[in-house]
Formats: sequence, structure tokens, C-alpha cells
Amino acid sequence: MTDRPEIAVVRWPDRDPGARPQEGPAELLAAYHLRTQAEKGEAVAAVDDLPERYRAEIADPEAAFAADVVLLALGGGAGNAGDAAVGCLVVTDPVEGGAEIKRLWTDPAYRGRGVASGLVRAALAWAARSGVRTLRLSVWEWRTDAIALYERLGFTVTASWDERERLVCMERAV
Repeated sequence: MTDRPEIAVVRWPDRDPGARPQEGPAELLAAYHLRTQAEKGEAVAAVDDLPERYRAEIADPEAAFAADVVLLALGGGAGNAGDAAVGCLVVTDPVEGGAEIKRLWTDPAYRGRGVASGLVRAALAWAARSGVRTLRLSVWEWRTDAIALYERLGFTVTASWDERERLVCMERAV
């Protein structure tokens, strides 16, 4: 017997709206953006203090990512039935054979349980089925655990397509 919860990765847009966690994606995105702002040295006290583009994602993730694929990791344990959103990842709508991974986040209580790697593997599988030839992503250089995860999953550092300092750009053939 183990207390490790079962994790299921689902493609959010295809789920029955009645079965989809309503607050989970917004809560995960809020945690992601608040943590990122703090790590950049621009800590804010609340979601309302985030830049508008991030507030829009949190307020209505379904609209913000309408053209994209949103993957959620649903976890059980600690009294929930396995339908709590414990991780998320967005894959942008493919353009010219490529797509981008964005917003990978795992609830800190579920880290170390394969949530992030499961989400990235699900994104790679979706990309392969969808004819995407290359997946790319950008990650802040201080997120060394995330960089190590991406490298283990076959992503390599590439020339930057983003002008922001301290951003590492990576890609992988699908």
C-alpha cells in the first residue's frame, strides 16, 4: 500500500464540462504566475497585481487558451477522489510544424511524483499524433530542476527566439 496518489493526465478541452475541475486550472496558473514574478524579483501580493495578460489567463483559462491544448494532471489522495487539478501544461496551436510548451506547473504538494514528466510526455504524444515536428519551450535559467527534466526528456538548448534576459530556449524533434 502506498500513499502516493494516482495521477491522470487529461486533455482539458475534450473533457465533459461537467467533469472538468472548475477552479483547478485557474489556481494552478495563479500559483505559476505569482511564483514566476517573485523569482524575477518582481513579487506581487495578489493576482490583481499581476500584469493584465496573466490576470486574463487566470480569470478565464478556457478563453485564454482556446486555440491551444491544455493538459491537466488530476490527482487523488488526501481525501479527494482523484479529480483535483495538480498540474498543468499548455501546448500552443501548431504553426508550420512546430508548437510550444508553456505554463508547466505542478502543485508543490505533488512534486517529485512524476506529474511534470507525465505532462511533458503527454504533450510529446499529442504532438506526434498531431503531426507536429518540433516542440520548443523557454524556461528561466534559475529553474534548474525544470531544465534538467527537459534535458532528460530529450530537449536541448537552442538559439533564443525571445529577447528576455536569463531565458533559456530549448527544443526537441517529435
